[in-house]
Amino acid sequence: MARTSVTFDSAGITIAAHLYTPDTSVPGPRPALVVGHPGTGVKEQTSGTYAQLMAERGFVTLAFDAAHQGESGGLPRGLEDPAQRVEDFKAAVSFLTAREEADADRIGLLGICASGGYSLAAAGGDHRVGAVATVSTAEPARQFRYGAEGSQDPAVFRSLLDAAAQARTRAARGEDPGVMTMFPETAEQAAALGGEHGVEGFEYYCTSRGEHERSAKFLAWESIDKMASSDAFHAVPLIGPRPILQIIGERAVTAWMAVEAHRRATGPAELHRVEGASHVDLYDKKEYIDPAVDKLAVFFTGHLAATD
Repeated sequence: MARTSVTFDSAGITIAAHLYTPDTSVPGPRPALVVGHPGTGVKEQTSGTYAQLMAERGFVTLAFDAAHQGESGGLPRGLEDPAQRVEDFKAAVSFLTAREEADADRIGLLGICASGGYSLAAAGGDHRVGAVATVSTAEPARQFRYGAEGSQDPAVFRSLLDAAAQARTRAARGEDPGVMTMFPETAEQAAALGGEHGVEGFEYYCTSRGEHERSAKFLAWESIDKMASSDAFHAVPLIGPRPILQIIGERAVTAWMAVEAHRRATGPAELHRVEGASHVDLYDKKEYIDPAVDKLAVFFTGHLAATD
C-alpha cells in the first residue's frame, strides 16, 4: 500500500489529501473511496486509519482535510461550513474520476462522525456516488442544536448564536472576533460538561491517544450561525436506490442521529451496531475498528462491483 500527498480544488479552495493505493497487482482501475474526517479532525487521524485499512483490502482511497482545516486552504481557519464540507466531498469525487488508478464508475463515500452527515448529503446530490457508508454518524448542525445525546436545553444553542452574532459585529468593526474553544483544559472539566462522551473526545483530541498538531481545537464563530440553518439529512431520501450502510457503536450516545438518517432512507439501508463500542471507540481502537472495516469491505465490494 502506497500513500501519496495530493491536492485538488474545491470551490476555489485548495484541498490537501492523501491518496492510498493497494500494492497488489490487479489489472485495470480499482473501486475507490473518499474518506472524510470527524469535526476538528485531520486526515492523519481516524480518516487516515480507515483509508489505509480499506486500501489494504483493495480499494483506492482518498483521505482529505476539509476546507479551512488541517493542511487545506481557506480563511478563516477553523470554519465549519456545512455547504463547503459537502462540496469538498463532491470535489474529491471529481478528483478520483480523473485518476487512472480509480474506476470512475465505482466510487463510494465513507464519512466518519461529522463527515458521516456530510457524506450522506453529498451522496444525495451526486449520482457519481455508487454507495455511501458512515462510521459513528453525526450531523453537526443537529449536535450543536440538540447536544450529543439529543436532549440539550434549547437555551444552550441560543447562547451560542448570541456569541456568534457578537463575533460578527466585532469583525465588522475591525476587531478580533475570537474563536469558539471546543475542548476544556482537563478531562475532569470535559466530564462535567459532556460526561463519558466528553471525556472520550478530550482523550482522543487532546492527549497522546490521538492528538495531532493540525487538528484544530476551536471553531470560527461564524460556523455556529451557518449550522443554524443546515440539515445534512435533508438529502438522504435522494440517495435511494443506492445503498447506505451506517456503523455505530452499541454504546454511542450519538446513535439517535444515525437512527434518524436511517428512517429517511428510501433505498437499501443498514444500521449496523458494533458490540461494546462507544462513538469515539470506533476512531482508533483496534478491537472495534477491525470488525467495522470488515463490514465496510463487504459492503463496498458488493455494491461497487465491476460491471460489463
